[in-house]
Amino acid sequence: MSARSNQPLRAAGLQLGYGRRIVVDGLDLDIQPGLVTTIIGPNGCGKSTLLRAFGRLLEPKAGEVVLDGKAISQWRRRDIAQRLGLLPQSPLAPEGLTVAELVARGRHPHQSWLRQWSADDADEVNKALQLTGITDLADRCLDELSGGQRQRAWISMALAQGTGILLLDEPTTYLDLAHSVEVLDLIDRLHSELGRTVVMVLHDLNLAVRYSDRLIVMRDGHIVAAGPPAEIITEEMLFAVFGLEAAVIDDPVSDRPLIVPIGTRHVIDATDRKPRRAAQEGTQ
Repeated sequence: MSARSNQPLRAAGLQLGYGRRIVVDGLDLDIQPGLVTTIIGPNGCGKSTLLRAFGRLLEPKAGEVVLDGKAISQWRRRDIAQRLGLLPQSPLAPEGLTVAELVARGRHPHQSWLRQWSADDADEVNKALQLTGITDLADRCLDELSGGQRQRAWISMALAQGTGILLLDEPTTYLDLAHSVEVLDLIDRLHSELGRTVVMVLHDLNLAVRYSDRLIVMRDGHIVAAGPPAEIITEEMLFAVFGLEAAVIDDPVSDRPLIVPIGTRHVIDATDRKPRRAAQEGTQ
């Protein structure tokens, strides 16, 4: 499939908010091309807000998003859609829409009154269906599919756009663990085989660690850490950012950090020491 890979995307002095409420303030971030970057952080820290700004769904109050060396506000929306694909949380489609019809919508940015639907568009749709493994579902209605199948259909639509950058806001929302792994395996394969730059927001920290080349940790609208999972995931960071008492061990499958949450009924070590939070509460 045709795609513009290695498109630089960055935020410079970004301030974002809704009305008078500021959610992200003074944020600088470079998205490294060709990697899977996942943004993590507690609820309300600005993860999805940042992704919306990257997709030009939210206008900055200050600063700018830069796409391919030019402020994204200076791009025509059609040109942005040819370079950057965005899959929001819980996307909606008209009732009765088939999978093939949904995926075909990914070709709209490449069409105009001078260039209507063509054999090339049909080829791109077929390739997207094949890559996501849902060719046999092409004539099925979206509302007849399982959650995992629907997510594959939406990702297929984003692929049909032929963009070098994919922005995915909680692609595993409402999916059970098996379907979450299925969707993330698909994203990982598309990244490795097609060279897509992927930016995701995920809540499941262990899945974020396993499927990411780079993690961006946010808290209160700011970036507090960025880098490879092995460098970012520490017990101290988890407690400072998420208020999560956890042990970090080696994952026997991926050889990456594995986060093991510690509840108040559990002990940290053989000396029967209380979890840090419980110990702190006991001193108050």
